[in-house]
Formats: sequence, structure tokens, C-alpha cells
Amino acid sequence: MKNLSITLVFCLAVGSVFAQTAESSQHYLTLGMALKDSGLFAVAAKNFDRAIALDPNNPKAYIENGLVDEQMSRMNPALLNFSKAHELDPTNQDVIKELSQMFFNNREFQKAIDLVQQCKDCTDGNRILGISYYNLEDYGKAQTFLEKAVAANNKDAESAYTLGRTYLELENEKSAIAQFTNAVTISPDRNTWMYELALIYYNQEDYKNALKYFSLAADKGYVKSSDYYENIGFAQLYSGDINNGIKSVDEVLDKKPNNKELINNIAYALYETKHYENALTYFSKLVELNPKDASSLFMAGMAFQKMGQKEKGQNICDKAIEMDPSLARNRQKKDFPAGL
Repeated sequence: MKNLSITLVFCLAVGSVFAQTAESSQHYLTLGMALKDSGLFAVAAKNFDRAIALDPNNPKAYIENGLVDEQMSRMNPALLNFSKAHELDPTNQDVIKELSQMFFNNREFQKAIDLVQQCKDCTDGNRILGISYYNLEDYGKAQTFLEKAVAANNKDAESAYTLGRTYLELENEKSAIAQFTNAVTISPDRNTWMYELALIYYNQEDYKNALKYFSLAADKGYVKSSDYYENIGFAQLYSGDINNGIKSVDEVLDKKPNNKELINNIAYALYETKHYENALTYFSKLVELNPKDASSLFMAGMAFQKMGQKEKGQNICDKAIEMDPSLARNRQKKDFPAGL
């Protein structure tokens, strides 16, 4: 009987301690929430830490602690707090929403996908899924969700841009152009997007629009690198703006004076656009750099012929054919050889 009494007293004592502990944890949790609502995030966090120390299995304390961590831009502690809350309460929609966004922001795309698929009211769910699938190179799924995201919010520039990139991967350039145009209209300061749009137009041989967006990108601060001058230069050449085109590509040649591939491409662009005298200048440069370059010598002869100097041009072509007999078929086809 005596032992039973001792056991009963012990149990009552332990129960009382647990009750006091739970009560104390709730006290600090309540106090922390009031401080959080007042904007005192650092002090609130200390109270949430105390609540967790007294009751490590209280998901609410971890959630509130995570929220104030976010307010203080302490993203790693916030992630740890939300992860612990999810471990304790895996169906909590508030936690799922917070974690899916955090994983997305951290570029942990598969984790973001796994969580957002469990979210019942994530308004950005399609956006997160679409951009995540794009980054995981699953372009079919990316298209499905991004089209929904853009339809739901026509001011979401990032989704429009990513949908445009997705269409490019799916070889649908027409739809890609529409989404890139949408994206730069919403966010007119995104100069890299403008530059990408210019490149798409260039590849579609729409040089007028390519020039438009190359210029807009530069106006918005895109760095005029050698690649920039080369791309805008060829767009100018193929659109017929020869003087500016030569000026642009020469910006690159000044830095790479012996770049045979670039010189060759310039020469062919000028030849194809029927600016034969200018083309001759660059074919001649190629021959100067490599006197055994029969192909460029042949093209120099063709340029002379196009300029009306047929005999001189034919003699040069004959000399090139002596160096490389395979070039004879180009004369027979009234064609010109491929570039270097």
C-alpha cells in the first residue's frame, strides 16, 4: 500500500511538471505571436525559441519561428523551422506552401514539385511547377503548367519568358517570339531578354525586328561585347544597312584581326547581298592570310565577274581551280563554294 502511494504521488508530480511545461511553452508562443504582430521580430524569435525548447513537438512554434525568420531574411533558419514543422505535421497546408516556395527559390526544383503537388490552395502552383519542370528539362510538362500560369496572370513576366524558352526547346519559334515579346513588354528593362528575342528574330531571318531588339537591348544597358557587335553587324548587313554593318563587324575585327571564320562570314554576307566590291575586300583579306586558300581566291574571282570584270574574274577562278580542281563544279553550277 505504501509503494502504491509513492507511485501515485510520483505520477501526479510528473504530470504536473508536463502540464507546467506545456503551459509555459504556450505562454512563450502566445507572447511571441503578439510581438510578431507588433513588428518586433527579433524579440518574438527569442520567445519562439523558448517555446520550442519547452515543447519540441509543437509544430505551431516552428511555423511562427519560421515566419519571423523570413521577416528578418534569415532564410536558412526559416527553412529548418518549416522543415521541422512539416515533419511534425506533414499535411499542414501553410507549411507546405511556405516550403514549396522556399525550395523553388533555392532552385531545389524536384523538392518544390513534390511539395506543391500536395498544396490545395497554392495560387502560384502552376508557375512553380512550370518553371521547375523547365529547369529540369521536362519541356512537355513545363509547357502544360506555364500555359496555365500565363493564362491566369498575364502580368507574370517570368512565366511568359520561361514559356518562350520552353517553346524554343520544343522548336516552336513562332510561339516563342510571342511569349518573349509579352515578357519584355511586361518587364521593359530586361535587356538580356530583349537580346535573346533579337537572336530569335535573326535566326528567323527577320532582320528588321532583330535590329529593333538588338538596339533596344543596348538602350536598356546590355553590354556591347564583341558578340553583340558581331550579331547586330550581320543583321545590318543582311538587312541592307551595309555601312553600319561593316562598321559593327569591324569593331570585332579590330580585336580579332586574323579571325578567318569571321572574315569569311562577312565576305559571304556581302556577296549574298550583292555588295560585291565590299565582299572582294574581305575575300582578299582571306587570301592574304592564307595564299593557299583556293576557295576564297575563287570567290574573289566570282566577285570580279559580278562587278563586270569578267575576264579578270575568270582568270582568278581558273587559278583557284588549278589549286583545287573540285572548285570546277561550282563554276558549272554557277554556284559558289561553302565557307571555311
